[in-house]
This record gives sequence, C-alpha cells and structure tokens, in this order.
Amino acid sequence: MGNKLFITEGDSYLFGQGTHYEIYNKMGAHCTTEGGKDGVYFAVWAPKASNVYVIGDFNGWDETANPMMKISKGGIWDTFIPGVKEGNLYKYLIISERGEKLYKADPYANASELRPGTASKVANLEGYEWKDEKWIEEKSKADHLKEPMCIYECHLGSWKKKDDGTEDGFYTYRELAPILCKYVKSMGYTHLELMGIAEYPFDASWGYQVTGYYAPTSRYGSGKDFMYFVDYMHKHGIGVILDWVPAHFPRDAHGLAMFDGSPVYEYADPRKGEHPDWGTKVFDYEKNEVSNFLIANALFWLDKYHIDGLRVDAVASMLYLDYGRQNGQWIPNKYGGNGNLEAMQFLRHFNSIVNKRFPRAITIAEESTAWPAVSGVVGENDSLGFTFKWNMGWMHDFLEYMKCDPLFRKGNHNKMTFSLMYAYSERFILVLSHDEVVHLKCSMLGKMPGLYDDKFKNLMVGYAYMIGHPGKKLLFMGQEFAQPTEWSEERGLDWHVLEETPHAHVQEFVKRLLHLYQKHPALYTTDYSADGFRWNCADDNTNSIFSFMRFSEDGKKSLLFVLNFTPMQRDGYLIGVPDQTKYRLILTEDVERELDSKKDVVNPVEKPQLFNGFPYAIEVNIPAYGVQVYEFTHGVGKNTKDGKSAKTGKPRKM
Repeated sequence: MGNKLFITEGDSYLFGQGTHYEIYNKMGAHCTTEGGKDGVYFAVWAPKASNVYVIGDFNGWDETANPMMKISKGGIWDTFIPGVKEGNLYKYLIISERGEKLYKADPYANASELRPGTASKVANLEGYEWKDEKWIEEKSKADHLKEPMCIYECHLGSWKKKDDGTEDGFYTYRELAPILCKYVKSMGYTHLELMGIAEYPFDASWGYQVTGYYAPTSRYGSGKDFMYFVDYMHKHGIGVILDWVPAHFPRDAHGLAMFDGSPVYEYADPRKGEHPDWGTKVFDYEKNEVSNFLIANALFWLDKYHIDGLRVDAVASMLYLDYGRQNGQWIPNKYGGNGNLEAMQFLRHFNSIVNKRFPRAITIAEESTAWPAVSGVVGENDSLGFTFKWNMGWMHDFLEYMKCDPLFRKGNHNKMTFSLMYAYSERFILVLSHDEVVHLKCSMLGKMPGLYDDKFKNLMVGYAYMIGHPGKKLLFMGQEFAQPTEWSEERGLDWHVLEETPHAHVQEFVKRLLHLYQKHPALYTTDYSADGFRWNCADDNTNSIFSFMRFSEDGKKSLLFVLNFTPMQRDGYLIGVPDQTKYRLILTEDVERELDSKKDVVNPVEKPQLFNGFPYAIEVNIPAYGVQVYEFTHGVGKNTKDGKSAKTGKPRKM
C-alpha cells in the first residue's frame, strides 16, 4: 500500500477537476516516512516546466541533487527526500520550456523564511492539541445573522510594539494572545479581524500582496504559535476572521507570477491578467487547478487553524473586467458585458463549499459597488453567497456627514438617512476600516470638525449612530480611543494618549456602547428585518437630531436613540413614540454620569393628534452633541394607532 501522503492518480484527477478540497494535505512539503527512512515528500504543480528540482539548506542548494518527477499529465511533479527535517529551508528550481532557471517558493508551503529571505520552510502542522471543541460545536449551530458581531480590525505588527531595541518590535502570536484578548474582551468586541496573516514579503503592503497563501507570516512566530493564538481567543469567546486575498498576487520573482515560465496562476492575456493600477497579477479563475488552489486555501485556514471566517478583499476587482482599466485595456465577456463570468462562478463555488464543510464559518465581501445579491444563499436570486457584505455606501455617506461643520449639516441630513433606503438589500456590516485612516485621509479624530473638545464629542455621537444603525459593526484598532494620528504599520498605536481625559472618555464611551450592544438583542437579532427598525423622526434637519428605534423580536428591551449632531442644547425636545410605557435612560454621552434606574425615566403623554405618526410623545432635554439611549417595552398598553399591533408591534392585518 502506498504512502497516504503521496499524490495518486485519483488526486491528480480531482485537482484537474477543481474539486480536491484537501489538496493541501498532498501538495507542498510534508514530513513522512518512506522505505523506513524519515524525510519529506514534496509536490508542486508546474505544467509547462521541462524540469523541476528541490534545492535547500539540506543539500547545500545544489541545483541538481534532488530532481523531481512529473507524475501527471496535468503537470504535477513530486519526490521524496530522506533526511530532510522540519525547519529546513527550500525552494523549487524550475527549468522553463525556454531553458530559464526560476527559483520559486512553494505555493503550498506551510511556513516561510522571515523577510527579506524568500525561501519556504518545512513545517509540521500535526500535533497541536486544540481545546476549542465547545466553541466549534456552538458556532456550528449558531444563526450568524442573529448573533452579535462587533469586529475589531487589527494589524498584529502595529497594535503594540516592544520597546526592546529590536528593529521591528514585534510581539509573537503567543505573546499577543493574552494581552490582545484581554483588551478586546474587556472592550466588548465579539470578533478579531486580522490583516496580513498569509505570508507576504513587503511590510507596507499590510499583507495584501501574498506570496505564501498556506503559511502564517513568520513575523510573529510559527504555525503552531498561530494555532495557540486562535485557540486562546476561542477559549475566551472571541471569534477570529482573516483577511483573504483571492483577487490578485504580486510579481515578486519567488512568487506565483509566471511560475514555470508561463502564466500558470494568472490569465495569459494582460487585459485580464494584470491590474494596471496595482501592478499585480490576476488569478485565472477559468483554470480548475487555480480555482482549486484558492478554494482549498480557504478551507485550509478553517480546517487547520480553526478560523471563524474570511473577509474577501477587493471583490469588485474580481467581478468587473473593466475594474481600474480604460477603454481598450479590457476584454468583454462572451455576452459583451463587463462581468467576469468565471470569477462569479468561483465565488459561488467558494461560498457554497465553505458553507457546506464549515457551517460555523462566515464569509464577508469587501465589495464597493451596487453589484446585486452579493450576500445570501447560493442558488437563490443569482446570489454570490457571502454571509455578509461591507457597507461601503454607508461608510462614505457617514464620513462625508461627519466631516461637515455642524452649521452645514442641515443641508447634508440625507447622507445619514439614505442608507436606510437600502439597508435590507444585503446583509451589511457597517465598517470604519483601516482604509479610512491612511494615505492622508486623517485619523477618525482628525476628520471631525470644530475645536479640540468638539472633535471628541462629534466622534462619540457618530459612534452611537453606528451602533444603533442596523447591520453588524467593524472598527479599526485605535479608533476606539480616538487615535490622533493616521495609522502606520511602522509604529504602534498611540496608547500614551489615554493619559489624556478626552481620549480616555472616548474609549470608555465606546466600551459602554459595545457592552450595550451585546446586552440588547434589539441591536443584532433584527439586523436584517425591516421590522427591527423605525424612525421616530428622520427629517429634523433644522436641529440635526436623529431619533430612531431598534426593536427586539419579543418587543422587550427595545431601544430608542436620540442623537444631537450640533453644539446646541435642545431643551423640551418632543419625540413621537409608539407605546405608553416607561422610557428608561440607559446611556448618555457623559461617561462620568451614573444613571439612576428610578429617576432617569421619561413617561410619554398621549397626543390628541398623531405626532410624527405616533400616538404618544416624550419630552427630553438633549445636550450639545448629546447621546440618549432609552430602553422600553414595545407593544404594550392600548393599540398604537399607527397600524401596528399593540401586542406584537408588527403590522396589523387589515
């Protein structure tokens, strides 16, 4: 019986069909025993190569010491080399059809040399004892759409830096796990989203120019160290999402570009195979083996590292053939359109197989256009099948409004309300990501108008609006304490500013918001149902005040948000409400004020005529840049006179 790690004819067939979902257990470098000798089995796909050799520190980088054999018509090469051990460095020397010598890292390597080195490293991922069985079981049964999700987007290399004199100051995966977990947990986040984990050569690419798709970056330790990191997060109730980049790859000589001297992983025609703006190569989704490489890679992170989800980068660039291209620089599809048909099929394949094999996992699309049905179920309404989609439209409108001087906000009022016109067209995540605080875009604090103190108050009321708005949430690291400077991967966050009261107040306010969010199902169970949201007043542009309600499924602990986006206090402000019940104030912008559950209660009065469409109204005094969140029970007392049942809060049958 042959070695189970060695590639068989059946493996080659499935790989050629694009359906060998565990090809990572065969391709690459795997420690094994053959003929009674310990060593490593190597396998690589190089269909147009004339010869392939394994070179490494174990053979003195001798270019002819260890030739590989072509074992399939599809172009798979393999060999077993006795004596090679975990930790050995290696590359493939590929001789092209034209006789060129190409020194390539292993596309399926499980570890890489620390940059600036570019060699692959033999790694053994077996043997880690996971302790997250309960987490996996619970998340496999969870309804992702009704679960709380507030994501902390994080770049591990610059969250904090060691002051130990080393050039990079990196914490390791094992060192980061307890301190990052403690912080994220205490703040009230539910998930971490990690930038730049798959190996990449250039720090300033932040991990979006990947050369080692199957290798966690060696900047912070080994693969088993990263397993420990994920396991630790799960133990403390934090999900881990990875940024994943199947849209493009860099031209680095040791990477995937022209892998065997021919366009193996990329489209051959540069009008499809290159991004002019980015200087990168585009994966050829039409090739089954390329599709298999990517889909198996997604499953690899879910399987070997127990990752909870993948945020797919630059989906729009995959879907549009003319993305970033001028006339004459792109090729229409067979129907004459600008949609990449094989990319659509690839994304549906990816989402369907992830959902089937790992129901606990979510997929998130960074898709910046109005492409229809990005999220949903594959097979329904031509959906691409993502669990969620980033709401880039909301982000742009929100930031444009927040940048306005309060004097001019009345003319931009609709920027904050327009998102509710399409909020239920997709399963959205509201995002304020790293992309919004780099490249001279200013930090979140720097975007805010007004004098020094007003900037912090603006930011706090903006965050309150975000938490109240339907959709899951994402904040980039540092935004939670009003990082004053733009983010850079070269330095740690400005943690020292927490010694200043305004920054500490913003952090405490965000912490209260996030704990409020997790405590109240009204803020997450009805994110994707129009029954879960209603404006109290959407058009008070004169005062720049927004008031709206979030309803829980049972009506209990429903919430009323009243937000003042001006430096003017509004006393005696009337808000129409649906129910004759107590409205208890549970959160304000004043982080030092202790709320009294008995005294901070507002009772509505019945109106002889509907007030903003409601039978009752409450009167409140709302401070400058005021945030007031009230808890109430919806559907109590008399019929609400607004077309809703007093018992259920849902539309009455007429």
